[in-house]
Amino acid sequence: MPSPRSDALRVTLRSMADRMHANPGMDLPTLRDMMDELQAQSAEPTAVTYEEVETGGRPALWCNPLDSATDRVILYLHGGAFVANSKDTHRKVAAHLAKATGCRALVLDYRLAPENPFPAQLDDSVAAYRQLLHVGVEPGHIAVAGDSAGGGLATSTVLKLREDRAALPAGIVAISPWYDMEAKGETFDTNAAHDAFTTRPTTLALAAMFLGRNGSAIDPLANPLYADATGLPPVYLACGGYEALRADAERFASLAADAGVDVTLEVSDGMQHIYPLMAGRAPEADLTIANIARWLRPKLGLSG
Repeated sequence: MPSPRSDALRVTLRSMADRMHANPGMDLPTLRDMMDELQAQSAEPTAVTYEEVETGGRPALWCNPLDSATDRVILYLHGGAFVANSKDTHRKVAAHLAKATGCRALVLDYRLAPENPFPAQLDDSVAAYRQLLHVGVEPGHIAVAGDSAGGGLATSTVLKLREDRAALPAGIVAISPWYDMEAKGETFDTNAAHDAFTTRPTTLALAAMFLGRNGSAIDPLANPLYADATGLPPVYLACGGYEALRADAERFASLAADAGVDVTLEVSDGMQHIYPLMAGRAPEADLTIANIARWLRPKLGLSG
């Protein structure tokens, strides 16, 4: 059973869904303001400092846990369906992950749709990764991570780097990843009574905003479920048992395993979409953050 603390996320997501249902013509600024409320689900981590910078031509935020390795980096790509949220809304969850791992995290403000449709977000994330290499961070000392849309973007970033024959990072971490731009996953149906926010119609509408006029829902760099995963670095996938996008993580895990990729899938029973955002507040979130960090440390060459 979900803990009482974790149930706060379900309540918040349900409130957001109710507001969207009551206002079907909700304008984009109102939607963005509403989705920014999710940042309240994360507790402020202790012993972490922040530094605003520019990387790859975009604003970004360093999360610097005290006494952490400075030459290892998690490039963190925030969620928000590609249309909302920012480095500021996701700095706390990124900092919790960085602190647990023992390294720094760089949270990128990539461009948002619909003003900047695909592949603007991918261009920004690839540029940020290349900037890390330019300043001397070894590719084997970088992991690319993200949640929801950011989890999909973390994966497509590495797919694009492989396409460009660039040096690949040490690993990919995708939390509640959104991959499927066609919303074909069976858990849209099997979890319809459980997921507090995500529905097939909403997902398709957001996908249309992300893809714009020229994007394709079956482009492997927009929808990694159509990608060849051969040669990807190790992948950690985490999702909630109750979320509509559970099938996205499960389908990519199968695709990656079939391609010979070292893949780990964690499904947390009874949890909602992006439940690790409750880091520092809910035990289920803290457990997943700890599990990812335990998996990630040796990939980055960190002890313990």
